[in-house]
Amino acid sequence: MAHLLAAISSPPATFRPAVGNSLRLTSKIEAIRAVSVEEIPPNAVRRKRDSRWRGGFSLGVDLGLARTGLALSKGYNFRPFTVLELRGQKLELRIIDIALKQEVDEFIIGLPLSSDGKETPQSNKVRSVAGRLAVRAAERGWRVYLQEEYGTTIEAMSDMVDRGLGKSAREGKQDAYAAAKVLERYFLESGQRIELVLPKQLDLQEKLKMGCSKDSDYCSDESDLLIICNPPKPPI
Repeated sequence: MAHLLAAISSPPATFRPAVGNSLRLTSKIEAIRAVSVEEIPPNAVRRKRDSRWRGGFSLGVDLGLARTGLALSKGYNFRPFTVLELRGQKLELRIIDIALKQEVDEFIIGLPLSSDGKETPQSNKVRSVAGRLAVRAAERGWRVYLQEEYGTTIEAMSDMVDRGLGKSAREGKQDAYAAAKVLERYFLESGQRIELVLPKQLDLQEKLKMGCSKDSDYCSDESDLLIICNPPKPPI
């Protein structure tokens, strides 16, 4: 897979790869730099390539104006986790704290695009939060990705009804179930339609390229510590 060139930019720039590769990089950087997608693969890609690979949990995030839903997954087991009624720095710090306690090593944030795949006012706000969270996450070697989430709220509501949740229970858990749907879509698509949110600091980029933590709970063997793999190309 060809390298993607990150160019000088003030606002975050989205880099679209050649036809046949749907993984994109979103970054705001200060210097021209070649970034290889193979160096920072998401968990969904790693697990598809090697079923023995063991990484941390993926944290699904459904960002809202007043509430943020979270969900956890390790592979194809998606679990609504909690709903946070926080904003700004308090929200970001709480998400990082939860990630530490739940052995998370990547964040899958729902990106609210329109039905025809265009940006919306809300998607710009989500990108802003994701950018700040990516800096905090990269300090620990964790990755932040954006996953298109159109329709996940309706899917979540349908899922809760099927599970027999009453109206009051649905209102309190809907955001967490929506986050679980974001994770489900991410894994079903094997991470092929996500955007990597890349911090502008080169030292943080290097931390991301180191891959999973050197904790035995994260890696199956020593060879996984500096894993750099070539994600499979999605079907055309």
